[in-house]
Amino acid sequence: MKIGIVGIGAIGGIIARRLKCEGHDISVANSRGPRGAELFASAHGVRGTDVGGAIEGADAVVVSIPFPAVQNLPKQIFARLPAHVPVIDTGNYYPALRDPQIPEIDAGKVESVWVSEQLDRSVIKIFNTIIAPSLEEGARPKGAADRIALSVFGDDPRQKKVALGLVEQMGFDPLDCGRLEESWRVQPGSPCYCCDYGLHELRKAVASAVRGKAAERRDYWIAHLHELHGANPDRNHIVQLQRKLNAVE
Repeated sequence: MKIGIVGIGAIGGIIARRLKCEGHDISVANSRGPRGAELFASAHGVRGTDVGGAIEGADAVVVSIPFPAVQNLPKQIFARLPAHVPVIDTGNYYPALRDPQIPEIDAGKVESVWVSEQLDRSVIKIFNTIIAPSLEEGARPKGAADRIALSVFGDDPRQKKVALGLVEQMGFDPLDCGRLEESWRVQPGSPCYCCDYGLHELRKAVASAVRGKAAERRDYWIAHLHELHGANPDRNHIVQLQRKLNAVE
């Protein structure tokens, strides 16, 4: 498959490398244009281009950029994609930490619904509930007892089928969790957020989410970030902390 990756930071870069290893034709882009993506592209055997070049002709697109930056992406390029091509959104909204306040989301709009509105195209929500070290190190063969599961939300069955397959290829168990409108269940602070659960635990965590509760937990975590994490938290520390902070009451 030809896959375009827009954003090659921690999560986007790992996705690009992993899918390249699975034999896919990968094009990458970032906000700095083709020259900005060149160092990553040459190091990992993928094609560096601009956003339009990454999206044009793709069989799947991954958007992995700071959350508010989706407003700056060219809608007309997404409009030219065939209807069956999934646009995967990996983003999370972190007000008071990295992102400016977005009144619609603060008022309760689902994050990925807002993203869809900015792109004028429905998206598939994946990869927002896993930290970069787990995405880098956590892949396991199908059937492994410690295989991490990832939630998948979206409205188009054809797009979702492609996305589920990509998650599987990367070494994680995909869990179809329903429509995009329901993806509030996996936003930062939710019971499954960055917890590295397997399929059974993930299914229970998604079902147990209470609307409005995640934002309270997210804001507590952001306000106490340095005291909770310390100077150099490792993967296990982060995962165990999120399990504690986001546990179902």
